[in-house]
Amino acid sequence: MNKSMKLACTDAPALRDRIAADAAGCFFDRAATARYGDLIGGTSLGGRRGGLAGRSVLLATASQFTAAQALIELDGTARRIVILPPDVPSEHLAPLIAAAEIDAVVTDADTPHHAALELPVRVFCAPAIVPEPAAPPPRLRTEWVMLTSGTTGVPKMVMHDFAGLTAAIAAASPADGAAVWGTFYDIRRYGGLQIYLRAVLGGASLVLSSAGEPVAEHLARLARHGVTHLSGTPSHWRRALMNPAIGLIAPRYVRLSGEIADQAVLDGLRAAFPDAAIGHAYASTEAGVAFDVNDGLAGFPVDYIGAVRNGVAMKVAPDGSLRIRSPRTASRYVGGEGNLFDADGFVDTGDIVERRGERYYFIGRKGGIINIGGLKVHPEEVEAVINRHPRVRMSLVRPKQSPITGSIVVADVVLEDMVVESEGNEAKEQQVALKDDILEFCRQALPRHKVPAAISFVPNLAVAATGKLTRRHG
Repeated sequence: MNKSMKLACTDAPALRDRIAADAAGCFFDRAATARYGDLIGGTSLGGRRGGLAGRSVLLATASQFTAAQALIELDGTARRIVILPPDVPSEHLAPLIAAAEIDAVVTDADTPHHAALELPVRVFCAPAIVPEPAAPPPRLRTEWVMLTSGTTGVPKMVMHDFAGLTAAIAAASPADGAAVWGTFYDIRRYGGLQIYLRAVLGGASLVLSSAGEPVAEHLARLARHGVTHLSGTPSHWRRALMNPAIGLIAPRYVRLSGEIADQAVLDGLRAAFPDAAIGHAYASTEAGVAFDVNDGLAGFPVDYIGAVRNGVAMKVAPDGSLRIRSPRTASRYVGGEGNLFDADGFVDTGDIVERRGERYYFIGRKGGIINIGGLKVHPEEVEAVINRHPRVRMSLVRPKQSPITGSIVVADVVLEDMVVESEGNEAKEQQVALKDDILEFCRQALPRHKVPAAISFVPNLAVAATGKLTRRHG
């Protein structure tokens, strides 16, 4: 451990060093509030921060609130921070701990007990910040390790450094000037961590999300704290727009990332927040933040490809996948998971884009294709069309087995008015007519094999802990 500490020493300021002693910014969750500037002369780790110096630390708190505080104390202290999202299955803990050479864990009062967490050093993180008289340990160059989402087995671990994680924040953006950030994300995922870092480095407060909190209560809490900047996935935003409590908030800046931002959700946000700046960002755990788009339109301009913008180069591979080379990308996978880069230093994002006129549009993921008798269908492309229908709020396109073509395309649709079950022949006839109208809407915009064979009206769609629609295929 001492050798690793010596090699990793740095003069660069840690996250804690970048916070002004009089910073007024606070973390808010449903039950607690803390001014994070108090961590300059205080601790939430019970005075045991020095015992984590030079170690590979698993951040395994159940609460985002305690995780937010612990990150400030761990950067510059730990050799490595592995940020554990709350939805990682317990059977994956042991292989993750072994691969990342973890020898310490930070937990809180609600961290589930598991034998894999019985590590040489275990430090408890409390919501309360108390004075810390001890001198801080030597400052190290901390590795930040995040877990990927969307895999069925043990998640991959992706290594970042602080400079790469914060490079996008340095660029001028409509996101600047926040007083109170809010996010629908969990900060232990890449999209949420970006908002966390924006808030702390900008001296802003941060209203944290809470798993299982009803949308109306979350929106009311955001309003109570006077949120000025708010971020989430398109699925997060669609659910928020369906809730009457959306009228409680009036953010100056609205940000989308994590999924394809289609024109329907951008137009819905413009109608809800006519005076706000609205932008959608493209980022992934491996590729980092590549760009943001602030013109109110889906997709991105063609001149983003082939040029270097803010240090970020992008190209489209022959298979249509977007490739990114940037100082913001991760450096490698942890634990021998393979090469992150192609021969030219680009990261394959796995996202497929298509040029239409002077703009590129995201149409889906490589692994999410539905095969219809040898013809390919990207569910997201079909959803973008369905979501443009004036009666539709959100949709999920999925395959259904067919003895003839192998699969057919079907769609689950949530309506604007959320009325999906009505009694009486007249109501049923209205539903049939609406389904026919949506299908005709699709026929006008899509090739025949991409048009859904059937539509079902549903009251809601499942959204994963990542904030993305839950897809059970691909």
